[in-house]
Amino acid sequence: MAERAGERAVPAEEYEAVLARLDALEHAAAEIGTALDERTVCAELAAFLARWAADAALVELAMPDGAPPLHAAAGETALLDDSAAPAVLVLPMPARDGRELGRVRVARTGRAFTAHESAVVAHAVRLAAVHLGHARRLAATEATALHLQRALVAEPGRPHPNLEIAGRYLPAGARTLVGGDWFETVRLHFGRSLLVVGDVMGHGLDAAVDMNAYRGALREVAATDLPPHRVLRQLDAVVAGDEGRRPATCLLIQVDPARSTATFASAGHLPPVVFAADGTAELVDLPVGPPLGTGLGGYEPAVRTVTPADTLLMFTDGLVERRGEDIDHSLARLAALRLPPGSGPEAAVDEVLRRLDAHTAEDDVAVLAARVRERPAP
Repeated sequence: MAERAGERAVPAEEYEAVLARLDALEHAAAEIGTALDERTVCAELAAFLARWAADAALVELAMPDGAPPLHAAAGETALLDDSAAPAVLVLPMPARDGRELGRVRVARTGRAFTAHESAVVAHAVRLAAVHLGHARRLAATEATALHLQRALVAEPGRPHPNLEIAGRYLPAGARTLVGGDWFETVRLHFGRSLLVVGDVMGHGLDAAVDMNAYRGALREVAATDLPPHRVLRQLDAVVAGDEGRRPATCLLIQVDPARSTATFASAGHLPPVVFAADGTAELVDLPVGPPLGTGLGGYEPAVRTVTPADTLLMFTDGLVERRGEDIDHSLARLAALRLPPGSGPEAAVDEVLRRLDAHTAEDDVAVLAARVRERPAP
């Protein structure tokens, strides 16, 4: 390099080392932390170190609750024995609170690590530690949201004994934040029950908290024993007054076994299905109002006959929706199902989830099924 007045000339090899260091740091930022998953981050760190700074690398991540450490290795792993390589670096992975997440060992043959190379190793280790911290905080948030959701969905209100019910909640996968899918049953006067399925827009802990708020508000409004469409109107007005609350879709069915009727009302939700005694399915045609929280109202009822031979199935969109597929086609696939004749709520839920491969769905799935109990002969 040309030397300016008063400046020290930088040797060419030093200049090249600085450029190589900058290049390595740029690659570290691109190659480490591509996913917020502990195993992935450790594997990416080991691969980067073995490729850019050493002949071999070993990452040992301490796991919580006494679980065995997570290991990731790359390169000529035989060199990781201290006696097998003349140049070895061992660095701790520092957490944000000062604790040690684990340790990293790198080794190579030939020559010792230069100051620039050691700095690249240290930078990559610190970068991985930051991503690991983010991954663990995300995992903690996911666990909190999932436990909240499961606890809430697992404890719906009890309908009248004259109804059989079955419900399932399936999160969309181990690395996907849960959403605001939920179902509920509310016991009403004169042997009637209100069945509810809802879906708060979005995912994560906030959606689960909003879901709980919707559920609590619905229980209060439903206790007034209004028709389903008026319950939606009241709930929409309550939620619209809270600007921080997310919109939600909701489907209500008020079942009256004494009159053999079911009254439906929908706030932007997909229609339910009725499985007849022979196992054939029928989508219920009903008017659909706007999602809750808009303040627009406009909910209308639909009534149909139900008998002890019919099984009602309510669900959130994760059950049927598939990426790139028209929703009408998705619903048609559900309506084309034919269950074993006489399938009750438990069997219907299990069979529908299996036939639609809901356990691998890209979104959360909540399903609620109900059937009027057959009255014993006098």
